[in-house]
This record gives sequence, C-alpha cells and structure tokens, in this order.
Amino acid sequence: MSNSQRFLSLDVFRGLTVAGMILVNNPGSWSYVYTPLEHAPWHGCTPTDLVFPFFLFAVGNAMSFSMKKYQELGHATAVRKILKRTLLIFLIGVFLNWFPFFRWNAEGQLVFKSLSQLRIMGVLPRIALCYGLAALIIHFWGERRAFVIAGCLLLVYWWLVLAFGQGDPYSLEGYAGLRLDKWLLGEQHLYRGEGVPFDPEGILSTLPAVCNVIFGYLAGVYIQQKGKDYPMLCGLLVTGCLLVFTALCWNMVFPINKKIWTSSYVLYTVGIALLLLSVLMYAIEFRGWTKPAAFFEVFGKNPLFIYVMSGVVVKLYLLVRTGPDENLYGWLYEHIFRPIGGNYPGSLLFALFHVGLFWLLGWVMDKRKIYIRV
Repeated sequence: MSNSQRFLSLDVFRGLTVAGMILVNNPGSWSYVYTPLEHAPWHGCTPTDLVFPFFLFAVGNAMSFSMKKYQELGHATAVRKILKRTLLIFLIGVFLNWFPFFRWNAEGQLVFKSLSQLRIMGVLPRIALCYGLAALIIHFWGERRAFVIAGCLLLVYWWLVLAFGQGDPYSLEGYAGLRLDKWLLGEQHLYRGEGVPFDPEGILSTLPAVCNVIFGYLAGVYIQQKGKDYPMLCGLLVTGCLLVFTALCWNMVFPINKKIWTSSYVLYTVGIALLLLSVLMYAIEFRGWTKPAAFFEVFGKNPLFIYVMSGVVVKLYLLVRTGPDENLYGWLYEHIFRPIGGNYPGSLLFALFHVGLFWLLGWVMDKRKIYIRV
C-alpha cells in the first residue's frame, strides 16, 4: 500500500471528523437540533458523541507515521519537540476560549472579557494533553508497552472514579473529577453548559482519553505492518467488533458516558472507529472509490486550522450586533435559513452551510498547497 493511499484514508477519516465537529457545533438554533446531532444527556452515546474520540483516534493514526522521525532523534530533542507541540496546541485552545476578548454585558455595552473567568480546558487543550502524554508513552516504552499502559489507564481510571466518588460515582454530583477540577482549576474556570460548574474536558477524564490516541496509533502501526491485504482488513473489523461487544458488557457496571469519558466509552468509540476506518480503507484502498471521498479529504489536510477558524468565525458572529437583543448568528438563522426550511430543517441547513463554507476555505488552501502544521 503506497503512502498516498495510506494518507488518503487517514485524511478522509480526519476530514469526516472535522466536518462532523463543525456540523454539531453550529446549529442555527440550539432549540431545534435533531436528536442524533445532540450529545447524550448523561449516560449513552449518540453519533455526536463519536466525533471527539474519533479525532483523538485520528491523531494517533497520524502519529504512527510521524513518530518514526522521533525515534531517530535523541530523547532530549524528541521530548522537546513533543512538549513544544503540546504547549502550542494547548495555548491555541485557551486563546480560542478567550477570543474575541470582548462581550456584551446586560446593559448592552461591549466590555473586556476578564481572565478571572476564562475556561482553561476544552477540546483543543484536551487534544494537546492527550497527544503529549501518548507521544511520550510511545516514544519511551514502544508499541507493546503502550498497549499495556493504555489498559492500565482504563482500569486505574475506573478505580479512581469508584474510590474517590461520592454517592453515585457515575453521576454529575458524585463524580470524583468534578472535585478535582474545582480544586485544581477553580470553579470560575470551568464550563457551565450543565447549569453548574463542570468541565466535560476535565483533568481526571483526560486520562482515559489518552487511550483513544494510543489505540489510534496502534491501529496505524498494524495497518503499516500488515500492508494492503484482506487479512489486515479482517483484523480491523474483528477487533472493532470485539471492542464494541466488550464495551457494551462493561457498560452494565461502568456506563458508557462521554461527559466523564468512562473506560467503556473509550472501548466503544475505538471499536466503532476501527469499523469506520475499515469501511473507508475498503472503499478507497481496495475499491479505488476516491472521488466520493474527495470532499472530506479537503478537511483532513488542514484539520486543526479549519477547526480553529470555524470557532473564530462563529465567535465573531456572536460579537456583531444586528439589533438590541440579536447578534449576527441569530440573524442569519432567523432571516435566511429558518424562512427556507423551518425550525429543525433550517437549523440543520445553517450547520450544513458552515460545513460548506469551511470546506471552501480548505479547498482554497489545498489548491494553493497551503498546509498548516502545528
């Protein structure tokens, strides 16, 4: 299997994930979102809950190629490069949380966003930490030990949740990670989407999320070692099915839950990622169906940049006022997309429009051979 074929499958997988992120993050109205495009209220897993772990899995896939270069470097140089990349992605995430630095207050005045309530964690900070920890584990301990360490992380996390949780350790109130985040980060720096200070990308739940990256790396190594043949494809399919089955069994005692990133959730999402990757590899590498995949390939070539720009543009929408109680985001939905499709279809059209908008950005960059790597 040629490098171009390998990278095409990875680009498409990453591209699907980035397009999914933009789709689920930008409905025209959060009051009108189709159920599959919403996160599970607590336990359970919707298609939307697959998007973030898929991205971490794709990070691991890409690492199976890039880490080869690190092996040729001395430990000091490799660690420096890993930590530098980790810090840069983390800071970009914090920057995006703070952007656009101003907000409208209750009196309709534009005021500076105080750092005292800046959210520290989030999607990009978690990606950074998961990448950094996984890269260090793989660099120093290799593939086999990384697999063992991943298993240990899942079991240790389960023990920590049980040992330090209060009441129902799998509930929001009893989850041990909530107390850790309040103590380490402070309530004022946590996400408030649940109505209370709680960060779904908190410190403790980052431990099992590291495993999504490690398993993605191991899948990439497996594909390279086995090469383009049907036994390799069968191995991915069987492993994916076994992981999903194991996760569903574990779910009976350790519920699948994205917001606290349970160990069963890790196995479940990795299993489905393997199944999806198998389908993509069969379609692209084995059958040569590259044209239908071209749309998502564009997203996969500049995934981090396109994701960041999608956040920047939407945050600017919220800053631009079109009326006393209306911003540009709401105006676009109410005056363009809702009249076209109604409530739910209009909200979906709004999201699809932005998927197309950022695809266009990626397409222009690809045509000009602009690829931004962090």
